[in-house]
Amino acid sequence: MRRLFPVTEETAAQARADGGAPAAPGAAVDREWGLAELAAAYAYPDPGPGAPRPWLRANMVSSLDGAAQHEGHSKPISSAADMRIFGTLRALADVVLVGAETVRQEGYRPARARAEFAGARAAAGQAPVPAIAIVSASLDLDFTLPLFTSPLVPTLILTGAAAAPDRVAAAEKAGARVLVAGEGMGVEPARAVEALAGLGHTRLLTEGGPRLLGQLIAAEVLDELCLTVSPTLTAGGAQRIAGGPSVAVPHRFELVSLLEEDGFLFGRYRRP
Repeated sequence: MRRLFPVTEETAAQARADGGAPAAPGAAVDREWGLAELAAAYAYPDPGPGAPRPWLRANMVSSLDGAAQHEGHSKPISSAADMRIFGTLRALADVVLVGAETVRQEGYRPARARAEFAGARAAAGQAPVPAIAIVSASLDLDFTLPLFTSPLVPTLILTGAAAAPDRVAAAEKAGARVLVAGEGMGVEPARAVEALAGLGHTRLLTEGGPRLLGQLIAAEVLDELCLTVSPTLTAGGAQRIAGGPSVAVPHRFELVSLLEEDGFLFGRYRRP
């Protein structure tokens, strides 16, 4: 893996060691980064003094022609490096926010404990694993899945105040914690962030799907996008990483860092 942006002291020194070439993006030697290096590269911003405010980042993958999936799944356009970053981002998060349709399509399972991150999570006051928080208006979920029967921490469900009482009862009976984050059937993104922060979850990660990410963008609650650009072409009618109605004015984000491995680009973009 190479750091393409920003140029660091490490990349500049490597450039000099390689023959005195000027420090430039891509100067670092290609090698596999350790998990500690990835964790440092993707660390959440320092919360600063006072109570930390929630920070919501998204992690998505896209093909060169804009597809977020191939035949309904993201795995065909992913890579080993993408999955290392995927695991690292989960290990840094307090909670993973995901749409119900993505849970059904991708066969979501509970987050697993990683020995490599156990010490850092304990030092940060985090649970051994991030909680999975599902956004669902209907609560049409299979409560016999491991996501509900065997999580290390209880699975959360965000829904609206008008959700069917019998489905809420079924979710709670299955061990999930139901949080109301909307007045009607649906979930209001800003209230979802507030509800999670109310439980002490301020390092937030969403893995989509496209419909949920589109809602978060439209509500202007997304702080950061971690985007993997896969060197693949899929054609067809697959969804983009974000769906739903377009915003009135495009939201401009700033590039924070860019890594590369085997033709895959791993970018971090933040809201200014």
